[in-house]
Amino acid sequence: MKQLTIIYILIFGNVLISQNLVLNSSFEVNNECPWHIGAFASSVSDWSIPNMGSTDVFSGCTENKNTGVKNYNGYQKAKSGDAYAGVYVYTDKNYREYIQGTLSQTLKQGEKYKMTFYLSLADKSSYALKDIQVLITEEQLKPCYKSNNCEKAIKPSKSTKGEFKIYSNSEDIYFSDKKSWMEYAFEFTAEGYENYFSIGNFYRNPKTKKQKVLSTSTLFFSYYYIDDVSIEPIEKRGVKPSLEVIEKPQIKVNEIYRFNNVLFDFDKSELLEVSIHELDELYGYLKENSDLSIEIYGHTDNVGLNKRNKELSKERAKAVADYLISQGLDMSRIQSIGFGSSKPVSTNETEEGRQQNRRVEFKIIDN
Repeated sequence: MKQLTIIYILIFGNVLISQNLVLNSSFEVNNECPWHIGAFASSVSDWSIPNMGSTDVFSGCTENKNTGVKNYNGYQKAKSGDAYAGVYVYTDKNYREYIQGTLSQTLKQGEKYKMTFYLSLADKSSYALKDIQVLITEEQLKPCYKSNNCEKAIKPSKSTKGEFKIYSNSEDIYFSDKKSWMEYAFEFTAEGYENYFSIGNFYRNPKTKKQKVLSTSTLFFSYYYIDDVSIEPIEKRGVKPSLEVIEKPQIKVNEIYRFNNVLFDFDKSELLEVSIHELDELYGYLKENSDLSIEIYGHTDNVGLNKRNKELSKERAKAVADYLISQGLDMSRIQSIGFGSSKPVSTNETEEGRQQNRRVEFKIIDN
């Protein structure tokens, strides 16, 4: 089974030379093998935490149940290497966690840089966030500095006497993917003081933009995994682009694809807002290829009554079909089918397996 992935490729005739200035960029050099949660600050070289939160590091170096790919908030493999960080970026009590990285050299005034890191929303998270920022500072932030709150959202102006600036991803998206790593990237011009940076949510709850996502937890929070952090100078030689064509890979007919972000609340069939972007991309593809039709398939796990599972899978598949029709797709080109729990792709004995079985799929058909 394939996931729907749309990739744009642009080939330049210039040469890009990059050097990652972030020390220990994927948390692989550990002072000791983490044996308990909240061990990030004491275990990961060249990293710290700017408040008194208990930031986590997960590593495959032990058999402990809270390390490696399986942890207390879900299941994820490292983006690369063996380790990744875990932070609470939203809780109902304004509790916050951050990671603070160190640069190998001070950034040069007037030069352009690109920052990139990867995020994955933990399985048990109740909310996906849009508000995740990077605070780049002259000084290394210290926990409980002056009146800055020790465990809640950091106020940059009260956390340092040095220079600082907050940067955000300009894309209007919620970081909602619980299966794959999402890239977070932005470019900026250095002012010449930058030595450290912190990643997290610097807004308090009333200002934080969040979106409810499916979760098995009864608590309300947002917890993200972070990996592969980089800040690289942008050095270009010969900026003239070649005349290569921008290509967009085609979705193959008669193959089943799974939606990544078509999500619903528990036991509901109303589409969540996070689903719209992916459905709009699919509608655009169908609009460009008017000779194609589509079938939508709804699936559930085996928890609950078979009758209700069958009904819910039909309702969710129909909700996807109805949205595409509302955008302009001819209803004769689309069919929705609910299979309930009859077509699992994984075991129903574990939460990870049940989560994979709760899915919406589609197949493009050549008329």
